[in-house]
Amino acid sequence: MKRFRCIVCLGLFVSLLFFSFLPTSAQKKTNIIMLLADDAGYHDFGFQGSKTFKTPNLDKLASEGMVFNQAYTTDAVCGPSRAALLTGIYPQRYGIEENNVPGYMSASSKLLGDEMGLPVDIKTVADYLHPLGYQSIILGKWHLGNADRYHPLGRGFDEFYGFRGGARSFFPLSQKEAFTKHDERMEKGFGNFQEPDKYLTDAIADEACDFIERNQKKPFFMYVSFNAVHSPLESKASDLDLFKDLTGERKQLAAMTYAMDRACGKIMDKLKELGLEENSLIVFANDNGGPDGTMTCNYPLSGCKSNYLEGGIRVPCIMKLPSVIKAGSEYTSAVSMLDMLPTFLNTAGGNANKIAGLDGVDLLPYITNKTKTEPHKLLFWKKENRGVVLKGDWKMLRFPDRPAELYNLEKDITESNNLAYKYPEKVREMFKLLWEWESDLERPLWQLKRVYEVNAMKRMDEKRTPVLDK
Repeated sequence: MKRFRCIVCLGLFVSLLFFSFLPTSAQKKTNIIMLLADDAGYHDFGFQGSKTFKTPNLDKLASEGMVFNQAYTTDAVCGPSRAALLTGIYPQRYGIEENNVPGYMSASSKLLGDEMGLPVDIKTVADYLHPLGYQSIILGKWHLGNADRYHPLGRGFDEFYGFRGGARSFFPLSQKEAFTKHDERMEKGFGNFQEPDKYLTDAIADEACDFIERNQKKPFFMYVSFNAVHSPLESKASDLDLFKDLTGERKQLAAMTYAMDRACGKIMDKLKELGLEENSLIVFANDNGGPDGTMTCNYPLSGCKSNYLEGGIRVPCIMKLPSVIKAGSEYTSAVSMLDMLPTFLNTAGGNANKIAGLDGVDLLPYITNKTKTEPHKLLFWKKENRGVVLKGDWKMLRFPDRPAELYNLEKDITESNNLAYKYPEKVREMFKLLWEWESDLERPLWQLKRVYEVNAMKRMDEKRTPVLDK
């Protein structure tokens, strides 16, 4: 009898030892949640220094995770920046340099109308996560092609609750409006058009929480692509009442931002309620700089959406992964939204190093001090004849109609002291780097009409002086 007990105990010990050495893939995988704002101002969050906008949930996320002080999007407008985030590849490599907005494009473009979309041979992060057992959903704005062949459900995502275009009302459309604005219709699944019964930002949060409930036993990837705070500026009366000291567009923006913060908080609360918080990677970022037309505040940066000054391409960014990323920490080196795909893939147990052609890197080794180098030696931006290269603290902007500009961002974050004439050899070096990068790019699939490109340059010149929010 004693011998039998010893054998049983030994067997139990061997079993426990065996299971303790099972590969990570057999253990619970990390959930991945990407929260993306739309057209928000760089300064328009409490954790970014705003004293007028209220963002308690995102401020809490910042205190529990890491804030990136020099996070960049890959373009100064929505479409290309989202393409890069989902693919980990510069969008210029597959011909996307500009928003796919019908009516704004030159007749010489290869693709027009609904056919302007993310090429179907380019894989998304959802495509890579699916074989690893992840359930994926996109909620909100797609903006990577209206035609059915570009639909999210054909791009690796299992579920879609949102709209295919670039902007829409935050309140339900009437049947007539939905019929005439087909790319703005809310869609659940594929072709099941269903307008929300509430303010859209709240509806996105509710759908996100429902998805979490249904998938809490399996790993999931959520791409919560808010259309807040993109125009039209529409908010709930109850949210407006919270900002009695503000007026006009700033008041509308504050209320819309508060609603988005509330939605983020609801999603994070659901993770905590279900015991998923400790095993979830959460990222919050913005798609591009705040636009000049809606009174966003990009302080202390100059520039705005549609141009390549810092206010057009530097974005707020938070990353939280309990027990991995130190709470309340900051990261000061340049990172890119290109880095999201490899970071997500490696976190999920994949190997981004095996994917040829990625421009992003897995950020976790850098931000956890496992490697002492910086994530990127060089970063690039391009739209037609405008181009930018960032190397360390040095940033050069090339234009088709004026001399290049050169700035040292470490000493001059406002880009007010052009050093191009003082350091001509640095300008030549940066030009060469930009030309070498451009030599591998595809020709744009569509291009803006010249008038809109001229307007973008005009807005850049008008936004040279950073202004603090009021």
